[in-house]
Amino acid sequence: MVELLSPAGDLEKLKIAYLYGADACYIGGKNFSLRANASNFSNDEIKEACRVAHSLNKRLYVTINIVFHDDDVEGLLEYLCFLEDCDVDAVIVSDPLVIDMIQENNINLEIHFSTQGSTTNKESVKYLMSKGISRIVLAREVSAYDIRNIIEETGASIEVFLHGAMCTCYSGRCVLSNYFTGRDSNRGGCAQVCRFVFDLDKKRDIQYSIATKDLNLGKEIPKLIEMGVSSLKIEGRMRSIYYIATVISCYRNLIDAYYNNSFTPTLVKKMMTILDRVANRESSNQYFKGNVNSDDQYYIGREEVSNKDFLGIVISYDEDNKMIVLEQRNYFKIGDKVNIFTPSLKEYNFVIDKIYDEEGNLLECARHPKQIVKIPYSEKIEVSSMMRVNFL
Repeated sequence: MVELLSPAGDLEKLKIAYLYGADACYIGGKNFSLRANASNFSNDEIKEACRVAHSLNKRLYVTINIVFHDDDVEGLLEYLCFLEDCDVDAVIVSDPLVIDMIQENNINLEIHFSTQGSTTNKESVKYLMSKGISRIVLAREVSAYDIRNIIEETGASIEVFLHGAMCTCYSGRCVLSNYFTGRDSNRGGCAQVCRFVFDLDKKRDIQYSIATKDLNLGKEIPKLIEMGVSSLKIEGRMRSIYYIATVISCYRNLIDAYYNNSFTPTLVKKMMTILDRVANRESSNQYFKGNVNSDDQYYIGREEVSNKDFLGIVISYDEDNKMIVLEQRNYFKIGDKVNIFTPSLKEYNFVIDKIYDEEGNLLECARHPKQIVKIPYSEKIEVSSMMRVNFL
C-alpha cells in the first residue's frame, strides 16, 4: 500500500498526524533543517517522536536538507550518530556531504534524497541508487509522464509531493529571500518573498504577484498508485493541527477508497471541497499535467483570506451527562450547524442547541479562545476529534 507521509512541526502535530491516518511523518531538528521558523524538535523531542511513532507501528523521518556551507558542518557527525541511536527510520538529505558522512562512518541510517536535490530524470535516479539511496523524492516540477517513466526504467522507491505549497523557484532552490531580506532560504530562513505583492504601477494602483497556487493531486491518487509511487507527501511543517487533521483525513479517505474500490466522483468532490476550504490559496495539479500555465499562478488580484471554520477540538466526553467537552478555537453560538470529524474517519452533523461552561452555566455562545465548553450530544465522540463549521 502507498505510504501517506505527513509533515509535523512539533510533537502535538506529529501525534495528530498519526492519529488521523498518516503512515509516516517527517520532522526537522533545531539544526540542519529547512523551515527554521517552524517550532522544530529538540533532541529530547526527537527521541519522544521516535517512541510515539514506533509504538503506533508508524515511521519517522528526519530532514537534514539544508545546503551546507563550511560553517554549517560543525556538529553534523554527532547529530547523525544521535539519530542512529534514536532509531529514526530514515534521514532526508540533499547534500552529498551528508551521504558520504553517513556511509564513511558506517552510520546505520536509511537515506532518502530530498526534493531540494531537484531530481527530474531517470539517469539521476540511477546514480542516486548506485550511491545507496533508498528513496528519491522527485522535484515538484516532474510530470506524470516522467514519474511513470522513471519508476518503470529504474524500479526505484519514489516519493512524490501530493499536496501543499509550491515554490516559485526550482524545488526550493531560491535566492530571492537572500537578496530581499538577507535570509538564506536554502539554509532554513526562507522569507517567502514569492508571496509578496509588488507595486507594478503606483499611479494606477496596480499590484503584481509571482506566487504559485498550491498543489492538489487528490483526483490523481489512482494514477499515482497505479504508476508505482511509494510515498505520497504532504507539505506544511508550519501548518496548524486543524490543517494537518483535515488534510491527512481527506487523503486517508481517498487512498483507502482506492484500495476498497470505492473511489467515486461523489467522494472526490466532497474531499476536494474540504481541502479547498482548509487552505487560503487556490490550488491546481501544477506540473503533474506537464508544463504549467497562467491558471497555475497568481498575477494580479490575489486574495488569501483565512476562514474561521475550525471551531474546537474535543478533549473528552462526559458519559454521565452525555456531553462533548470541547476546547474552543473560533466563535460559535447556539443554532449553528456544525460538523465533527474524527480520527476514525467518522463524521457527525448536528445543530448546537445548548452550550455550557465548565461550571455548568448556560451560554449563548463560545467567544473566548481556548475556553472549555460542554455541548450536549447523545453519542460518544473520540478525543482529538475536530469540530468545524458545517459547510458541506
